[in-house]
Amino acid sequence: MDENPDLRAFTAEPPLGIFQARCDDKGRLKLPSKFFEYLKALGDEKVFITTVDMKLARIYTQRVWERNQTLFESAGEDAEIAQDVAFVANLYGGESEIDGQGRVLVPTELRRTLEIENQPVWLDYYNGHINVFGKKIYEERMQRALVNLGEKVKALEKKGLK
Repeated sequence: MDENPDLRAFTAEPPLGIFQARCDDKGRLKLPSKFFEYLKALGDEKVFITTVDMKLARIYTQRVWERNQTLFESAGEDAEIAQDVAFVANLYGGESEIDGQGRVLVPTELRRTLEIENQPVWLDYYNGHINVFGKKIYEERMQRALVNLGEKVKALEKKGLK
């Protein structure tokens, strides 16, 4: 009996943590094994790689990207916003097959614009996609996270952080 592809998305466990990798000079990004295993568990052989904020590259499964396209098309009063975000995503984005070694090809203009070509990168999973960010963004996020960290923890503990 074939497993329902939409059900797989709810049964595959997304990776926890931040992982380092490298985007080589040809634009190939070897996914850390946790991400490769996650995408394989979802049954996805192709991904869409793009940016929507000009800071992070995002790796989307085909199903999630299709949902985003539906959102763009039905944005109603936010149609102009959706057009702008879709324009940037399509300009810098591209489909990539995941090869047998867990590598994906990051589109040329995307990797050059985000300065991740032939550089170390960091990956995390968030809200249905995989973020890929270079050293500059990594350092910015680290600095921001550390500012008043003790106060941030206390505020979240009041809301139930264990």
